[in-house]
Amino acid sequence: MSDSIKQRLQSDMKDAMRAHDKARLGVIRLINSEIKRKEVDERISVDDAQTLAILDKMLKQRRDSISQFEAAGRTDLVEKESFEVTVIQDYMPKALSDAEIDTAIANAISASGATSAKDMGKVMAALKPMVQGRCDMTVVSQRVKAKLGA
Repeated sequence: MSDSIKQRLQSDMKDAMRAHDKARLGVIRLINSEIKRKEVDERISVDDAQTLAILDKMLKQRRDSISQFEAAGRTDLVEKESFEVTVIQDYMPKALSDAEIDTAIANAISASGATSAKDMGKVMAALKPMVQGRCDMTVVSQRVKAKLGA
């Protein structure tokens, strides 16, 4: 199971090659190269949790790029980045609903015994493995801050 996302990427890459889908193939190769870079740099074999972290980082980069390209009026680049976002999201787990995020935050606060904003690090450390790749961590951070009264 530890290689399930990587195995799916390999399978999808072969499918994209057979279908001559150059755009999708390019994005899958980008994802694979990021995974391989991390494995080589850190001399490790990336598991699903680390793969999700890589995909999450790639999504964040693309969303930042989209907002910058929109501000510059570059619709061609916005479309390219938006396509990459949709392909990357195919490999992410189903997004959490607002209610599920609130429940996870409440559980993490009670589990860590957090009482004030000073305890935010403990809460985020408990939350990250539960919600990584399934929601925007910036939004989660803001909600935790609000709940802790920061």
